[in-house]
Amino acid sequence: MKILVINGPNINMLGVREPEIYGNLTLDTIQNELIEYSKNFEGVELEFFQSNIEGEIVSKIQNSLNEKDGIIINPAAYTHTSVAILDAIKAVKIPTVEVHLSNVNSREDFRKISFVSSASIGVVAGFKQNSYKMALFGLYNYLNE
Repeated sequence: MKILVINGPNINMLGVREPEIYGNLTLDTIQNELIEYSKNFEGVELEFFQSNIEGEIVSKIQNSLNEKDGIIINPAAYTHTSVAILDAIKAVKIPTVEVHLSNVNSREDFRKISFVSSASIGVVAGFKQNSYKMALFGLYNYLNE
């Protein structure tokens, strides 16, 4: 089971960026924790991708067609603005889980709007790095039903 984990803009700045919201963990630490956690699920292969550029994320999603079984995506700021990412997820029809480190619904009003959610099988938010683990758990079980 091949799972693509996509992280959008500024996620590469974790550990530096607003630690009061996002904590002190780096993206590398989160990815390493997810790799370790994925060992609980037989046959799971993770690929990680991070970009600050919307078009690169769209291309990565498109290139996953017939290559990946599932996607976990933290679109970050593009959550609230990107019809292009929404359309890419809809086009490839790969089961996708939207992830957020913070509880976006308890923050500014604009963060409560997600374009990506309407194309996702589920959304996990507010559990910091554990949001990714919860997303993997849900996606793995969804794909095995």
